[in-house]
Amino acid sequence: MSDTDGKKPLGLGGAPRSGSVKQSFSHGRSHSVVVETKRKRVVVPAAKPAGGPGGSSSTGGGSSALGDPSRRPAGISEAEMQRRLDALRQAKAREQEDAAKRAAEEREREEERQRRREEIEAKEREDRQREAALRARAEEEERAKREAEAEAAARAQARKADVLGTQRRQPAKPAEADGPAPAVATPTDRSTGQARPKPGTTGPDAKPGLAPRKTDRERENRDTDRGKGKSDDARRTGKLTLTAALAGEGGRTRSLAAMKRKQEKARAKALGLGQKAEKQVRDVQLPETIVVSELANRMAERAADVVKALMKMGMMTTMNQTIDADTAELIIEEFGHRAVRVTDADVEQAIVSVADKPEDLQTRPPIVTIMGHVDHGKTSLLDAIRNANVVTGEAGGITQHIGAYQVKAANGAVISFLDTPGHAAFTSMRARGAHVTDIVVLVVAADDAVMPQTIEAISHAKAAKVPMIVAINKIDKHTADPQKVRTDLLQHEVIVEAMSGDVQDVEVSAKTGKGLPELLEAITLQAEMLDLKANPNRAASGAVIEAKLDVGRGPVATVLVQNGTLKKGDIFVVGEKWGRVRALVNDKGVTIAEAGPSVPVEVLGLNGTPSAGDVLDVVETEAQAREIAEYREKATKDKRAAAGAATTLEQLMAKAKADKSVSELPVIVKADVQGSTEAIVQALEKVGNEEVRVRVLHSGVGAITDSDVGLAEASKAPILGFNVRANATARSSAAQKGVELRYYSIIYDLLDDIKKAASGLLKNEVREHFIGYAQIKEVFRITGVGNVAGCIVTEGVARRSAGVRLLRDNVVIHEGTLKTLKRHKDEVKEVQSGTECGMAFERYEDIRPGDVIEIFEREEVERTLD
Repeated sequence: MSDTDGKKPLGLGGAPRSGSVKQSFSHGRSHSVVVETKRKRVVVPAAKPAGGPGGSSSTGGGSSALGDPSRRPAGISEAEMQRRLDALRQAKAREQEDAAKRAAEEREREEERQRRREEIEAKEREDRQREAALRARAEEEERAKREAEAEAAARAQARKADVLGTQRRQPAKPAEADGPAPAVATPTDRSTGQARPKPGTTGPDAKPGLAPRKTDRERENRDTDRGKGKSDDARRTGKLTLTAALAGEGGRTRSLAAMKRKQEKARAKALGLGQKAEKQVRDVQLPETIVVSELANRMAERAADVVKALMKMGMMTTMNQTIDADTAELIIEEFGHRAVRVTDADVEQAIVSVADKPEDLQTRPPIVTIMGHVDHGKTSLLDAIRNANVVTGEAGGITQHIGAYQVKAANGAVISFLDTPGHAAFTSMRARGAHVTDIVVLVVAADDAVMPQTIEAISHAKAAKVPMIVAINKIDKHTADPQKVRTDLLQHEVIVEAMSGDVQDVEVSAKTGKGLPELLEAITLQAEMLDLKANPNRAASGAVIEAKLDVGRGPVATVLVQNGTLKKGDIFVVGEKWGRVRALVNDKGVTIAEAGPSVPVEVLGLNGTPSAGDVLDVVETEAQAREIAEYREKATKDKRAAAGAATTLEQLMAKAKADKSVSELPVIVKADVQGSTEAIVQALEKVGNEEVRVRVLHSGVGAITDSDVGLAEASKAPILGFNVRANATARSSAAQKGVELRYYSIIYDLLDDIKKAASGLLKNEVREHFIGYAQIKEVFRITGVGNVAGCIVTEGVARRSAGVRLLRDNVVIHEGTLKTLKRHKDEVKEVQSGTECGMAFERYEDIRPGDVIEIFEREEVERTLD
């Protein structure tokens, strides 16, 4: 009987599951116990719709699984059961939504596959059609080629047959007169077996061994064959090629010039004029350097003769080598010609500079330049005249470029306006504006009076010798004082009409529009007094107001036509660049066919970005334009190289020594237009002093490229982008190489940042502050320390960390630091005035009683550029 007999097994209610558990006790005893476990069964009834047949609401009577506690799983409350049912319903709804979404996506994918399949089929169909067309065209060309070859072969065969027939018809050569007649085989007649007489014999009496005599007809054929020349050769060779057949029966004949030369020689021989003709003397144009073969060509002499003459002079040259003008002139004189010296600058003679006739001149619109100080309302005034709103698009509220516009006044008069920037950095841009203008409108704010850039504008206008009109702007402000403006202008020799002068002045307001008609009337009146005229029926010439590199259109130049008419298709040269007018765009963005005098246009079609201020001239041919541009580029390079080279060795050494002591901040500048680039470079060159300066390694127009990043990496320089950005390749390259990219839209910010960066290169200023004096009373010799001075601080304080100077008879004999500072036996940091102490100098022993020690402190002060 087991231990479990008669005992109820341990277990839980429900379906039993038996098992045994072994229990261990002390002293090695153990006991096995039978255990039955009962697994809990959870029954989740299927959810039925509320109010449906055979079911009820989950919150209704006791017939539902949720409301019936007997049917609900044990240990689950009604709320928990409701939550589980809701979760099941939501999961089922989500499954349905996912299934619908998957079905929709599958339909979309199937439609996309079908669309791609149709596109591929259409493309393959087009490719098959294209291949079939190409194949048909190739077959057609091949068939035409075969027909042409067959026709040529037929013609050659016909010519060959004609030639062979002619050869067959020609008689045999006659026998030699003085030699024996050769034995000739006599043909026999097959029927009789007797000898048959040869053709040409007169009868049976003819001798068989003699050649027959020629008839008159055969003699004529012989003379004809001799006249043909080439036919004799063809007959003698007995071989006819296709080339010979196509060349004709007679072969290549003499030219008409050769026949004339033959006749002239015969006539001269008949007249007894066999002597050599007199040599023709030529005027040979001689540049600074010339190739030997070109020199021979200009003299109409053989190159070998010219080389021989150079060898006689001791110059071992070939016909492809270059010689100087002096040597070439000697050669020209030796050959009996005249040398005409020319220079490379003569290529610019292609530019037409003929004076216009008075009857060809026509009235043109005046060119008016708006000038003035920053924020005095120049662009706003021009906007009010143009009914535009340019000022809102300007960075920082200032004009960064020169703008060219054309407006029509109320009286019908057309006026061309130039809007120049007012910042001091744009001095050169304003100078260009003054040199292409007819009238200057000086804008002065009534609440600010005359400012530095206003004075500069007055100077430019006087230098250009153009009339001036003063526009007193911002008259609508309560702080406006136009009389003060007129009085201030007197200091600069500008006397307005209100003060009995000859300069017109108009009070205007760009905000309210007051005085604008009077201003336009004053401009029209001044233009009538100037009597401005130009000839529109000639080659155009003009000035480049602004130039930039557009991403989509390439190099674009804003040109103000000054004379003639610029048309689409004209070939022009502008500075060191040239091009053909591809398109002309006016100030309203409309493409036009031509631009007359005083019309500002954007010109497309240049081979590069010109400099602002260059002159545009129309030439006849593209070769002339290219030659002039190359000459100007070479001249500019030579001039730059000559300006940068030191004339003497002493100057070179002095410059190297000066550069060694000067710290440089290298930068690379890229801007949107040429005028801004020039202004920024000029402003950066003024930053610095005798110790530090800014060096512009490279400047250009357009976006920042990978080559700019490479240059910046090699020179450790930042890249300054003014209204431009780096492209994707340049950005990634700069991030990899650690090149700094700085973007600006206002020139003030750019200059301020560069000044701060350049200030960091300045050495700090060291200032000394004297803090005390001490007098040596006695000198003690201490082993291991050296000489120690027994001192008393007579003034100020003595510090261990301060610098010291040793004065003997008021003469500095040593400057250094203290090795020790003691008060009695203790090391101290400082000793006050009137206190005795001991001092020892660092690495200096020559101290004597009566010497004075000067104690001072140094302070470093950071310096900045003004």
